[in-house]
Amino acid sequence: MDILDRDAIAAMIPHAGEMCLLEAITAHDARCITARATSHRAPDNPLRRDDCLPVEAGIEYAAQAMAVHGGLAAGEGPPRRGFVAVINRVEWQCQRLDDLDAELLIHAEALQSMADSRNYAFSLSCNDRTLLEGEAMVVLEALEAD
Repeated sequence: MDILDRDAIAAMIPHAGEMCLLEAITAHDARCITARATSHRAPDNPLRRDDCLPVEAGIEYAAQAMAVHGGLAAGEGPPRRGFVAVINRVEWQCQRLDDLDAELLIHAEALQSMADSRNYAFSLSCNDRTLLEGEAMVVLEALEAD
């Protein structure tokens, strides 16, 4: 059962239209989030280049899952905008995403949460095969003073 659909996701992230890549959030808690996506198969996916959606585009899928996780963690308060500052330990097991027939599963886990940043481990998989994994540091915008 999906927890959030595409419309709810689009309301939580700064990306609009086809740039909202996630289809649904299927699970989340204070530490982790799991999403699914089918937009990798769309011929008009905005991340396609030269008729190909390279595996590196999966980092954006993971970043959107992290953004939703941050929004859900904000609870009743307004979500803080975040910026991916560092990507490291990235490994991939394929060259492209657009030739995969099944949906993508995106998983992100907050490894460390501080007042102004979060470190996440992320992975993309399809049919139980890991396609891409790595770590990201997300820097959060400053809180406005009262």
